[in-house]
Order: sequence, then C-alpha cells, then structure tokens
Amino acid sequence: MILGLGGAAGAIGFTLGLGWWQSRDQGSKGPDLLPLPIGGMDFALADQRGNKLRPADWIGRPTLVFFGFTWCPDVCPTTLSDISLWLEELGPDGDRLNIALISVDPERDTPAVLADYLAPFDPRITALTGPLDQVEKAAAGFRARFKKVYQGDGYTMDHTSGVFLFRADGRFAGIIDYHEDRRFALPKIRRLLD
Repeated sequence: MILGLGGAAGAIGFTLGLGWWQSRDQGSKGPDLLPLPIGGMDFALADQRGNKLRPADWIGRPTLVFFGFTWCPDVCPTTLSDISLWLEELGPDGDRLNIALISVDPERDTPAVLADYLAPFDPRITALTGPLDQVEKAAAGFRARFKKVYQGDGYTMDHTSGVFLFRADGRFAGIIDYHEDRRFALPKIRRLLD
C-alpha cells in the first residue's frame, strides 16, 4: 500500500513537472493570447442591413462579440438563443450593449442571409460579414480562430465559440465560454454595465 501511494505521488510529481516544462515559455506569450482592446483593432465589415462598421464604432458601450456562421448546426443557434435570453432578463439595460455575431463564412453569409438567420432572435443582435481578409483581421484582433472543413460535397466551419466581453472603453473584460454554466453569464454582463 505504501509503495502504491509512493508510486502515485511519483506519477503526480512527474506529470506536474512535465506540465511545467511544456508551459515554461508560455509566460512570455500570454499577452499575445488576449484579445486586443477594441480601439486597437482594424477591420471593416457590414451588418445585416448593409451598414458599415469599424471597431471604433463600438467604443462608448459595453460590447459582446462572438464568431459563427449561419450553417452552424448547434453552437451558433444555441449562443444566439442564450444571448436572446440574457437580453430578455436584462430588459432595457440590454439596450446599452453592442452585440455582434461576426460570420466566419462570408462566402455564404451575405447581409440578406444574416438578416433572415437573425429574425427569430433578439433584434438587438447584429450580424457582421465582409470580405474574407476583413473577417481574418477581425479574428486576429479577437485572437479567435476559424477554418473551413470540407465534408463530402460541402463544407462546415470550425471556429472559436466563446462570447468575448469588452468594457465601454474597449478594454477586454473576459469570455463567456460555450461550455460555461449559463447562470454565470448574466453576472458577467451586469458587471460590464455597472
């Protein structure tokens, strides 16, 4: 039994040491993994009504942004439903937020397609699309990732699935992860509004 405990302690120690060794250089890369402040981003996209938007247009109001696409089978509609419920619970306070879905599939997601896609959700949610190079610039600023994955005759998109939170001055405030317990989301958003 003592040998078993000693072996287990040794295995844990080895695992922790290996984890430290693999992550020892991450400290110098940490800030590069955080999204830029909104004022430090530079992209130009159009919303579902055809209005042009630049990140600077969001300064002055707290902002929630996530990446997705209209052919998304589960993550995107679930996130839009969650955001709609959050906005319902926030009531008029939700009017003080910028909320945007940035499409990672500009090939299919035109403003008209996005307008139809958003119709069942809260009207305060905006969807953005534009040339691929502008979507790539937006993703780079948020430190989000996406890629086209071919399936049979078509394709789907792999993408970062969290909701990015920014303060009114454009500073990054955190993420509501897709897998996070949803009861923690509303307090995070309320802190942005305080």
